[in-house]
Amino acid sequence: MRITKRTNIAIRVLMYCSAHIERLVTKSEIAERCNTSENHLAQVINQLGQLGYLYTQRGRNGGITLARKAEEISIGEVFRNLEASVPLAECFADVDNTCPLIEACRLKLAIADAAEAFYSHLDMITLNALVCGNDELLQIMSSITCQQGK
Repeated sequence: MRITKRTNIAIRVLMYCSAHIERLVTKSEIAERCNTSENHLAQVINQLGQLGYLYTQRGRNGGITLARKAEEISIGEVFRNLEASVPLAECFADVDNTCPLIEACRLKLAIADAAEAFYSHLDMITLNALVCGNDELLQIMSSITCQQGK
């Protein structure tokens, strides 16, 4: 299974916000620290805001922060929300599906079951578990401490 660039960036954004829970962070600092473009970030931040993971504040003193506590954000939930519309194989897509086996193919069900097992495993992992106590990550993100329970 391969995750999309959007989901990869989304997890980085959430981890960065969790590492800096004490303040609003900016798109430009995330782009610099997480090695991604501001254009991609803008789209991802907008989607994460619409999904209720981020709070965004516009204006001169604006920025973004988590809209929920890090321990309440399940990585499996984030993946499902961002990856659900992406077919795992071309033959699973409703549009442009040219496979003549689609009506009798059992592979689709087997792969769907495997994907659900993947998401179920990620359901047990919270954003807090990825960030809090991960000193190496916090150092990369230039944060000294992780504030538990925020």
